[in-house]
Order: sequence, then C-alpha cells, then structure tokens
Amino acid sequence: MQMRPLGKTGIEVSLIGLGTMTYGEQNTEAEGHAQMDRALDAGVNLFDTAELYAVPPKAETQGRTEEIIGTWFAARKNRDKVFLATKAVGRSGMTWFRDDASPTRIDRANLREALEKSLKRLRTDVIDLYQLHWPDRPRQDAGPPGWMKPAEDVVPVAEQLSILDDFVKEGKIRFIGLSNETAWGVAQFLKAASLGHGPEVVSVQNAYNLVNRAYESGLAEFARYDQVGLLAYSPLAQGYLSGKYEGGALPAGSRKALFDRLQRYEGQNAPEAIGAYLALAKKYDLDPSQLAIRFCMDQPFMTSVLIGATTQDQLEVNLGAAEISLPDALHDEINAVQARYRDPCP
Repeated sequence: MQMRPLGKTGIEVSLIGLGTMTYGEQNTEAEGHAQMDRALDAGVNLFDTAELYAVPPKAETQGRTEEIIGTWFAARKNRDKVFLATKAVGRSGMTWFRDDASPTRIDRANLREALEKSLKRLRTDVIDLYQLHWPDRPRQDAGPPGWMKPAEDVVPVAEQLSILDDFVKEGKIRFIGLSNETAWGVAQFLKAASLGHGPEVVSVQNAYNLVNRAYESGLAEFARYDQVGLLAYSPLAQGYLSGKYEGGALPAGSRKALFDRLQRYEGQNAPEAIGAYLALAKKYDLDPSQLAIRFCMDQPFMTSVLIGATTQDQLEVNLGAAEISLPDALHDEINAVQARYRDPCP
C-alpha cells in the first residue's frame, strides 16, 4: 500500500483509507470487524469515522459506528496500528447529539461533549485526527443562488481553533482537520494559526470523484503550498461510478434502494457523465470502481482516498485499486469527459 505524508505532521497514512459510515446500519458489528481486519491486512492504516455515523443520521444509530470500532480495538488490542480519524458535527438543528437536546454548534460546550463521548465509544485515550464535520457558519452553497443567512452568531474561527488547541494540549487529540470546507474556510483556519490561536489544520475531507472535481478549483492550492492535503470521500459517487445503478437498475440493499439519498448524483448531465466514465472502464477492460478510485489516488494533492463497502467482495474490489495503474491515454480521455460535462455533481 502506497503511503502519503499527512500535512506537516511527519506522519504517513495509507493512500487508501477505510470509511466506516455503514457500520451499525447496513453492516453489523461482526461485518465491521471483518472489514477492519481485512483493511489493516491490506496495509490500510487510516480509519475514518464520525460521531454522526451511522448514515443516514438518526438518533437510533448515532454513535454506533464509533462503538463498533471501539469493540474492535478492545478485541484486537491493536490501537497502535491505526491512525484514527473522527469528526464532530457542525452547526445543525439535530438535537440528539447533546445531553441537553440542544442544536449543535462548534463551541466549547459542544466540542467538549462530542470529544469525550467519541473517546469513550472508541475506547481510546487519544484521537489522531479530529475533524470538524462541516462549518459553524451558514454557507452560500447551502441555499439557493444569491441566498445567505445572517451570520452574526457564528463562532469565530479563532475561537474554534483555540478550543481544539486546548484538546491537543490535554493530549486527547493529536492533529486537526476540516471537512466539507471551502477555500475561504481553510484560509481562515490557517490565518488563525498564524496569529497564534492554535496549530495549523493538516487536512480537509471533501467529496472528490470523477463527477465532482470542484476541489481542484482553489482548494488544491492549499495542498501544494500549505500541505493541507485532501481526504477524499465518495470516490464512487455513492455507488454510481461502480455501475450498479446503470440503466436505471436498483439493486436490493443498495443505499438508493434503502434510503433514496443520492440526489447529489442525479442532477443535470450526471447520467451522461457517469455513462461516459463507465464506457471508458469497458473500453480499457477495467473494473469501474477501481478506475474511479485509482483516478483519485493518482492526483498529486491527494492524501488518502476513503473507500467504503457493505460487503467483503466490494471491499476487495475497492482495495484492488491499489494494484492497478491507469495509462496516460485514459487520463486524457477522462479529462475530455470532464471538459464536456464539468463537475455535474458538486
């Protein structure tokens, strides 16, 4: 398994990371344990989770994914083999995360409760990478064009970073990352660090795949110049790039069949772009999932590509992306499709 440096930490993480959001919903505890066993055996050392998981988010399963990882650590006695990343939720109206049933924010009380609960569920004394799952501020891309909520009550970035810095000093987290963040947001955290409010963030976890390369516009420069690399989630566009929904298929047990939450990948030009990439996989005699994951792995700004699976067979296919290479001609054809259908699923 190829390794990549994580920011300026001096630590290397696997170019494929294990996403775990299905544990406790689509996957049982035993299935989650088996996936983690196999991933570790394949050389994957980065495991990513969140206090929000399992997905879809709901009170009945919230925290279950971290609990399953925690029982695996307890059974295997191998916490030192894993670089463990989790996330605290951002601003939301969800009220089941906190003991007082208040909406979530990125302030001291919320982050303290989130951290302590994650540590307990994960059965660990320290989290290697603690990420903010999404920002505290309202964002332009969260509403229709030209819309923006008033932002007078946003927790200042410097304050957020200072809180996280206290957790670092306590020895409960090692490094800080962001998720679902914009270039402006990353810049504000780096600025706050430069002013002495806390350490620099080392990563940003955003969606990145063949039909959503928006990261390349702006955010990629932070990887090059500030070593804030990408942890890419949804490299298969929630399964669309695997081909399993091709031609309107709806496999039993798939996320679309179970939850119908895939609208991000069903917009204008999405079917045409996805079809073009599936056709390229056939042309080059490649598994479409492996093509999609390998494309992400080949990007110079990539720190780790987070794969997820609900079956061991899917996990094997996804891990197999580490064993293939994409010819230059295929990269050229991929870029030609991107030029024709630019980021249809941002």
